[in-house]
Order: sequence, then C-alpha cells, then structure tokens
Amino acid sequence: MNVPTGRGLLPRRSFLGSGLALSAASLGPAVYAAPLAARMPDSMKTLGGADQAYGQPAAHEQAVLRVAHPTAPQTAGFAIWRTPLQQQRGIITPSGLHFSVHHNGLPDIAPQRHELMIHGLVKRPLRFDLERLMRYPMVSRIHFLECAGNSAANALSPTARNETLGDLAGEVSCSEWTGVPLSYLFNEAGLQNSAKWVVAEGADGGSHARSLPLSALLKDGMLALYQNGERLRPSQGYPMRLFMPGWEGNVSVKWLHRLEVTDQPAYTKDESGLYTQILSNGQIERFAFHMDVKSVITHPSGLQTMPEPKGFYEIAGLAWSGHGRIAKVEVSTDGGASWAQAQLHGPVLDRAFTRFTLPWQWDGKKATLMSRATDELGRSQPTRADWKRRYAMQSFHHYNAMQAWRVGSDGRVENVYA
Repeated sequence: MNVPTGRGLLPRRSFLGSGLALSAASLGPAVYAAPLAARMPDSMKTLGGADQAYGQPAAHEQAVLRVAHPTAPQTAGFAIWRTPLQQQRGIITPSGLHFSVHHNGLPDIAPQRHELMIHGLVKRPLRFDLERLMRYPMVSRIHFLECAGNSAANALSPTARNETLGDLAGEVSCSEWTGVPLSYLFNEAGLQNSAKWVVAEGADGGSHARSLPLSALLKDGMLALYQNGERLRPSQGYPMRLFMPGWEGNVSVKWLHRLEVTDQPAYTKDESGLYTQILSNGQIERFAFHMDVKSVITHPSGLQTMPEPKGFYEIAGLAWSGHGRIAKVEVSTDGGASWAQAQLHGPVLDRAFTRFTLPWQWDGKKATLMSRATDELGRSQPTRADWKRRYAMQSFHHYNAMQAWRVGSDGRVENVYA
C-alpha cells in the first residue's frame, strides 16, 4: 500500500496506535467511587418493551429517511426518492432506504393475477405466473443499482449546490438481489437463430420499455423476486422486475410483464429520448448501458459539521463500477494536488459497493477532500472539467466525475467543484 501523503493523511497503523486514544473521553476516579446502582444506565433498571411482528428502525433514527427530489412533480406520476448515502456505513442499503425513480407512479399489482410473457423469436411462447416461477432454481447476487441521471445537479449546475451527499448523488443503492436467471427461461422457450435483442416492458401506466442485447441478458440478466432477503417492495417493482447488474437503472424494468425477443432494438420512447446521451460534438451515445466507475466520500460530506475544530478523523466512503470490481481508491485533502491510497474493506465484489477509509489528522485549516476510484479494468474517474468537455452542455446522464468537499476552518462541510 502506498505511504499516505498530503496534508494530515496518516498510515492506518498510526491511527489505530494513537489517534483513537486522543479522541476518547477518560473516566475519572469519581465515577468508580459512586454506588453500583448509580453507575447503571436507566435501561438496566427496568424490563424493556415488546417487540413487533415486522421490525422497524429505532425511534431515535426516524430522521434517517429517503429524500424526495424537491422539484419532481410527486403527484403527477414522476417521482424521485434518494438514498441518504451520508448515513450509510456498510455496503448493503436497507430496502426501505433504497432509491427509486418512477415515471408513471406505483402500480398496484395483485401477485396472483400477474404473469410474465416471453414471446417473439422463440420456438415456444410461454407465460409464467408467480407460483410457477417460485419453483425455479434461484441465485443471489450483491450488486449496486444506479439511475443514469444520478448526480445531475453537479453535471448541470454552473455553481456547486450546497446540499447533502444524498441530495447530490443519492440515486444509487446496493442490495442483495435474488431471483431466476433469465437464461433458464429463454432456454425453456427456445431461441430462434435470428434472435438478437429483447424488448422488456413493465406493467406500469406508461408501459416503460427498453431494448437490451439478448447476449447480455443470457449472461447476467435476472428476474429478481427478492431484495435483501424479502419480497420486492412496490417501489422496486413488486412482484417481479428485470435486473441487469452494472447497467443504468432504467433498463432493470420494474413490474416486468413482457419480454419480446426480436432481431433488432425497438427504439422505444424511453431509450430514444431521455436516455440518449449527447456528446460535445453533437453525436449521440446510443445504448450506453454501463454505469462508469465512481466514488463518494460519505463522511465528512455536504452539510455535515466536524464535531471538533481539529484532530483525528476517518475519511470514509463508497466506490463502485458497472464494469467490474474496484481496484483502488485514492483520497486527497488538498484538492487533488497529492493523493494517498485508501484501504478497501472486504468483500470487494463485482459491480457492488466497496467501502474505503483513510485516517486523517485535521489541522483545523480549510481543506478540500476528494476521492478517485479505479476499477479492475483500469477505468478511473475524471475531473468535472474533463467530463464536461466530453459531453454536451445539457447532458447529465452517467456523470461520474470526482466529488469534492470543502471543509471550512469552522468545521462545516460544503460541496465544491475542484
């Protein structure tokens, strides 16, 4: 591992050896002189309350919620709910905090009446009800899911908006997905020689549909039925959804009810308009499915305040790539002038969140924190300026530039462009 450089970054061994001791409060002799009963917390002096049939977060954590996009017309079918990434420490996002984007509202689907149809260039068109699908062998995979428009504010706003990490980049989450590999179902239906593409359609009010290469679905596609060990929630496509790991979120069609095998893409309204990326030279990136390598520092991050004016802290965050595993994450405390390699915490999984940390002794002066992730294929995050040079001024999909946080001398953290 590289020796940390830059202002205040420390080797992990140094932090564990002395830093924690400097931040801990000492227990004076008066504490031990008090009677035993006085030293017991109140929770040990009485029986606790009853549990619930379906566990809920602690009442003291009620402020940890998904954040609704403030300008999205929530009552008009289109809605965006973002994950509070700044409050996540592990790699699994709780189902209730998983981001969601709805184009046409949440359909109320009775599972016993829902069917999946596979038709088109197949030898045996098939219909599957939920009871039949539950008999198939299932697999479980931990993968992130990210909206193509995640971090749009940083891509479009000429000045950095002072918001939380969840507000700025919370349209990404990571879960354990369980379901039936689509290859099982396509093999049962039998594919004709001319089959090349699949049109996936959801049972929502706007018939959201996307064209996907058949070869990719046979390799990685899943009919997801469970998320984090429980049945999918309505905002995640109950009773079933398509899931494509590492690809932009809208291709993982929710409330899936139809897979039409074709010899060419359908160029649906959803893929020909909103989800076509425009380059700076006026050309377009058609079918840009993969989400690129990305990382964010979760703490310290936007609108947080450092509890003390200086001292030992742990810089921590999350990294992910739609092309594979994270190979390394570098951290800078001086706006990118120098970099130190962070520690990656296992498991480091394919197309999943990876947690990273690095000890930091803050001197109390202004600092600009940044992270830069590189995946196993050598893809690395660009600067915001480099990303903007590649794409047209109005483009915002697949934004993966390095995120910077300015720590003020008063301890307040804000979003900046660096």
